[in-house]
Amino acid sequence: MLNRLYGSIAKQRRRWYTWEGESQRRLQQPVISVGALAVGGSGKTPVAAYVATILNEIGERPSILSRGYGRERRLDGVVVVSDRQGVRSGLAEAGDEPMMLARALTGIRVLVSEDRYLAGRLAETKLEASVHVLDDGYQHFFLHRDVELLLLSERDVTDARTLPGGYLREPLETACYADALIMETADLDEAQHFANRFGVERAFHFMRVLKTPLDAETKEEVAIDMAAPVLAVAGIALPEIFFAGLGQEGYKVTETLTFPDHHSLTNRDISEIGRLANVHNVEYVVTTEKDLVRFLPHAPFDFRLAAIPLAVSIEPARLFRIWLGDRVQEVRESVR
Repeated sequence: MLNRLYGSIAKQRRRWYTWEGESQRRLQQPVISVGALAVGGSGKTPVAAYVATILNEIGERPSILSRGYGRERRLDGVVVVSDRQGVRSGLAEAGDEPMMLARALTGIRVLVSEDRYLAGRLAETKLEASVHVLDDGYQHFFLHRDVELLLLSERDVTDARTLPGGYLREPLETACYADALIMETADLDEAQHFANRFGVERAFHFMRVLKTPLDAETKEEVAIDMAAPVLAVAGIALPEIFFAGLGQEGYKVTETLTFPDHHSLTNRDISEIGRLANVHNVEYVVTTEKDLVRFLPHAPFDFRLAAIPLAVSIEPARLFRIWLGDRVQEVRESVR
C-alpha cells in the first residue's frame, strides 16, 4: 500500500513539472543529466565522469554539478571543488563523490550546491563551462535538462517496487522520459529490448571494470600479489558489487568490512581496520576511490592501503560518443 502511494506521488510530481515547464530554471549552456530510478549503487557518478571525459575530449568545457550528498559541512552558495587548475576545496565541504571526481578528472570543473542552477551559472560565468553534466539528475525537476541519460539494471526491472519497501524512487514506467537508456548488461540487445518496452529512442549498455590499484601513499600503480591475502573495505551503496568484482579479478579476499554509504571514517574505524589487517596478515587493505578520500585525512596508516579505481565503459563506445556530441549540438541549434 505504501509503495503504491509513494509511486503515485512520484508520478504526479514528475507530471506537474512536465506540464509546468516554466517553473524550471534553464541554464544558458546544454545540461546532460545522468540519473537512475534506484536509490543507490547504480553507477551514476562513474558514468557522469565518463560522459564529462568524452565531452572534454571532443572540445567542450564540461562542468559536473553535484548536490554533494553526505557533506559534513554544508556551506551556503556554491563550492568549487575543482577547476581547470586542480582541486580547490576540502572533503568536508565537497563530499566524497565530488572529491573523488575532482581528484580523478583533470581539467574538468566540479561544483557542489543544493541549488544546481546557481552552480551552473557560476560555472558558465566564472569558469567558462560550455556544457553541464548533472550527476544524479533524473529527479532534479527544478532545473531544465536537455538530455536525459537513465541508468537501469536488471534488479530495477525484476524488483520494480518503489520506496519505502523497494529500491526505486519512481515507478519503472517513468523510464519513458529518458532520451537514452543505459543498461548495466553485457548484451546490447537486452538494453534495446527494454528501451523499446519503455518507448525510449536510444539504448546503450555499460559495464564496470576494476583498474590497476593505486597505492594510497605513493599514488602510483601497484601490483598486488594475487596469492597474497587482502582485506576489502567499502562504504558504498552496494559493497557486494565491489567485493564480487575483486573475486572475479582474482584477488584473494580473506575478510571484508563494510560501512554505510558516505560514512565518515573515525579513528576507531581506522584502528579496527588495522587490527583486522594484522589478524589476517594481509598484504594490502583495498578499497574504492570513493572510500579513499575518506581514508586520507587519517594518514599515515599502520597498514598498506590501495584504492582500486572503477572504470565504466558505455558501448558501443563510438556510437555513444557520436550520439552525445550530436545531441549537444542539436540543443545549441534549437535555442538560437
